[in-house]
Amino acid sequence: MAAAPGSADPSGAAVLVVPGAATRRDSVAAGLAAGLEALPGCEVVLVHDAARPLVPADLVVRVDRAVRSGHDAVIPVVPVTDTVKRVAAAPGAGSAVTHVVESTPDRDLLRAVQTPQGFRVGVLVDAHAAVRGDGSEATDDAGLVEALGLPVWCVPGDERAMKITTERDLRVAEMLLREGA
Repeated sequence: MAAAPGSADPSGAAVLVVPGAATRRDSVAAGLAAGLEALPGCEVVLVHDAARPLVPADLVVRVDRAVRSGHDAVIPVVPVTDTVKRVAAAPGAGSAVTHVVESTPDRDLLRAVQTPQGFRVGVLVDAHAAVRGDGSEATDDAGLVEALGLPVWCVPGDERAMKITTERDLRVAEMLLREGA
């Protein structure tokens, strides 16, 4: 249950509930604007997906410390273990074949991105302002910062910070909770 705006949750932390918007980017922008109004001296902001409810506290601390140590944009990442293919639509290939492989990136250079993602407030505000109204979308806030040409730094992620989007993910999360993760 969400607390009323300006109230405190059971831990004593202040809670500000902001309605979501039509897109992820617009939802984050609304939360960012409301948060900055409520906390005018804030220097660091962490953006987190509700679809990742098992994020361990030490991961949050790692991201926060990395931003506070001077890195303007920080994301937690885990190595990609599957082979990944870059594909293109296969025109006229029929229903059994939908794509054709263009290339196979070196997976040693690939990382899966998690949340929370951490930013110096001014960097994230600038990133959102740069794309507002231009129709572009990013799948995460780090992508908006990348579009500004700024570096995004990585810290080790955590497998427990998995995204829960499928029935299988939910079963894995339930198992982790039963095991005390």
